[in-house]
Amino acid sequence: MKVKKVLFPLLSIILALTAAVSLTIGKYPLELIDIAGFFLFKIFNVGVMDPERYGLLRSVLLDIRMPRILAAALIGASLSVAGASFQAMFVNPLVSPSLLGVLAGASLGAALGMVFSDSWLAVQCLTFIFGLFSVLIAVGIAKMHKGNAILLLILGGVISSALFTSLLSIIKYIADPTNQLPAIVQWLMGGLSMVDCRTLVFAGVPQLVSIMLMILFSGYLNALGMGDEEARSLGIPVEGIRMLLIFLATLMSALTVVLAGMVGWVGLIIPHIARMLVGPDNKILIPASALIGAIYLIIVDDVSRMLFSVEIPIGITTSLIGIPFFVAILRKAKRGWD
Repeated sequence: MKVKKVLFPLLSIILALTAAVSLTIGKYPLELIDIAGFFLFKIFNVGVMDPERYGLLRSVLLDIRMPRILAAALIGASLSVAGASFQAMFVNPLVSPSLLGVLAGASLGAALGMVFSDSWLAVQCLTFIFGLFSVLIAVGIAKMHKGNAILLLILGGVISSALFTSLLSIIKYIADPTNQLPAIVQWLMGGLSMVDCRTLVFAGVPQLVSIMLMILFSGYLNALGMGDEEARSLGIPVEGIRMLLIFLATLMSALTVVLAGMVGWVGLIIPHIARMLVGPDNKILIPASALIGAIYLIIVDDVSRMLFSVEIPIGITTSLIGIPFFVAILRKAKRGWD
């Protein structure tokens, strides 16, 4: 218990330090003292700064690096919380936010926007709409049949993912191979280079609200993890709570695609790391997953930006890290959920 009390302040400090160090990293390297001086001058009007130097730092820090770092933190936290929530709801350590088809649907929406519209706003809106729509289809398929609710939802998600993946293949086939197809492929590999302040506010506020609500309802996840009958015996409206939690997890996941395209594996591996640190209690696990996920994706984005002379799509980096971790946890999965 003492470790858990120390863990959250420690993770918060690590997150702040990680973000601060990330501000110094880039093609135009900066020192922490330069960054501190800029913010002291801007916020408190302390010190003296050359106007040209001020303009340069403002552009690098406020227009480029801070939105990117905040987006990475939000995406990492959202995918980690969504993954932990799905693993608790479906009592399965190997499920991820893509379980109900949200990522496949959001990818189709983005591809449609790139092919049939020149507006970046249209691409983002279609990404979000189709992400939600794909989960509605999965839930609708599950509702059409009687039986095990969890199993039917998983099967509905498999069908929805397959449908939207097939439709995405059609869109890629008819896309202009000179301009549209490369844009779609690059988007599907994930990246934070297109993040701006407007998009960050549009997607970030609902994500933060959803994360806070998921933390607030984390006690219900503990009950759902015991099984539907046990949860009903505690007076919990199982179907309504499950649909609410699925909606929150879907909202978070769809908005990550709006911000950065496809970023895989985060929602699978981070909840396991958090569970090893704090145990299975979702009241502690969910906020721990959010903090660890935020730290993780900021670091991964730094690696993607700086490892080579050209930026590696962040979705590739998370996959390269996630695959060996997935292999490592298969042995634990054989022992069942704990």
